Amino acid sequence: MSELPPDLLRLRTIVTYLRYELGRAERALTVAEERQAAATLRRPLPDPPAWVIELGIGEGRPPVSVHAGDCWDRGKRWRPLSAEEARRALSEGVKACIHCRPDTALGVID
Repeated sequence: MSELPPDLLRLRTIVTYLRYELGRAERALTVAEERQAAATLRRPLPDPPAWVIELGIGEGRPPVSVHAGDCWDRGKRWRPLSAEEARRALSEGVKACIHCRPDTALGVID
């Protein structure tokens, strides 16, 4: 850095200017950090699985019903299924959801 002036007036001016610039830099940093945090929160959600099976409570967690992946009534305990696994579960007697009708969509006839 260059030599600082020896007189009090110019030194105070430099300190005032540097405080002002530091404040600007800190505000710009805060804005950039907030922008980055907002961008992180805006990450798109992953696509839901095509088919899911709702699982029961208890030992072995027996299957309860088959749902389309975006069904609003699929419950909290579920795991994703492939279309073939969903067809197999339906043909083995697992109930089809009455709202999203996976049996109709998969072409499974009772």
